[in-house]
Amino acid sequence: MNLPNILTFSRVPLVFVIVGLLYLPLTGAATLAWICFVLGGLTDWLDGYLARKQGIVSDFGKLMDALTDKIFILGLLISLLVMDMIPVSWGLPCLLLILSREFLITGLRLVAANAGVVLAAEQSGKLKTVSQILAVGLLLISKAFELDFGLLWLACTISKLGLAFFVLATVLTVYSGASYLRTHWGLFTGQIK
Repeated sequence: MNLPNILTFSRVPLVFVIVGLLYLPLTGAATLAWICFVLGGLTDWLDGYLARKQGIVSDFGKLMDALTDKIFILGLLISLLVMDMIPVSWGLPCLLLILSREFLITGLRLVAANAGVVLAAEQSGKLKTVSQILAVGLLLISKAFELDFGLLWLACTISKLGLAFFVLATVLTVYSGASYLRTHWGLFTGQIK
């Protein structure tokens, strides 16, 4: 196990740390949760940088990086929904769309890999990921402003912005999923081998 892979795997327990901090009734815990989220993002950048610099980029590392990214972001989105930071009434259907797309595209990537085809990330997928990260980051920092600094007006404004990015992420998720399927449908039907 090399350092880039350790950094990659560190994002999984970090989800539990962040959620635990959000439940901890101590001043500063929500801010620390947000800092841990930022650290998780830095490990995502650093693992790839170190793997390239050390010449140890591997298929395993690429697969695990993508998988831990999904666990990290989706785990936090589910937790934010459970904690009522995302309204369940419309947030749950959005989250189910996001989860369905992620499983479907991961399955498509596995089918493609089995056929010896590498599916490059599309621009819409990258925009989807950025909007998900912004949604989670904004919702987490809004909780810090509310609980740790007592700035309710700022927390409310940032929370609404985070929810807007969550909705945008859902739209981009559906669009990018449809785009991947349209482009690579032949892999599912066996027409591309």
